[in-house]
Amino acid sequence: MNKQEREAYLRQRLAEMKQFERDICGESCRYIAGIDEVGRGPLAGPVVAAAVVLPRDFDVPGIDDSKKLTEKKREALFPVIQEKALAWGVGMADHRRIDQINILQATKEAMVQAVEQAALMLKEREDAEVQHLLFDAMTIERIQIPQTSVIKGDSKSLSIAAASILAKVTRDRMMVEFAGVYPGYAFEKNKGYGTKAHYEGLRALGTCPIHRLTFLKNFQK
Repeated sequence: MNKQEREAYLRQRLAEMKQFERDICGESCRYIAGIDEVGRGPLAGPVVAAAVVLPRDFDVPGIDDSKKLTEKKREALFPVIQEKALAWGVGMADHRRIDQINILQATKEAMVQAVEQAALMLKEREDAEVQHLLFDAMTIERIQIPQTSVIKGDSKSLSIAAASILAKVTRDRMMVEFAGVYPGYAFEKNKGYGTKAHYEGLRALGTCPIHRLTFLKNFQK
């Protein structure tokens, strides 16, 4: 695929992902918040969620599921999304909260935080309310806003994909900082996931203060 073909493909993807949201929410729905999370599976660190409300005329090709993008591309898109979004928010539940209430409930708490921040920003900037929420395979019962759970939503919905990028970059940056505080686990590379280097660090050093102890019940040093 040459450069011109690549650009045409990305333009087509952008149009398809925007149309997907209009098909779900309706042509009259202007303020759609896409929500996604990152960090449900790692052995260490927080789970981070983001919510993004994009304008109808958002025109930035290349937005996609964060897992499909390179780190360089995610970092490049991160400030663009923040700049061009009508509103956005980021929520987090740390390792202690995950151990207290389990990863699913902690994820939902992080998502609620993200939605509340985005809703507040939208109110301040546009004097508008979020009309519909799009989640990636999730529902949040405590939020009284119409919502739709979309399987593989981060590859279908533009706003969910944008949220996945904000969440991923935010968490990755945090884990790189943690790597400097807690060396020996290769957090800068594995971001807390259970890689070989991470387990080698656990066997050599034991757990550190940001490990999820409920995820390591069966670990033997």
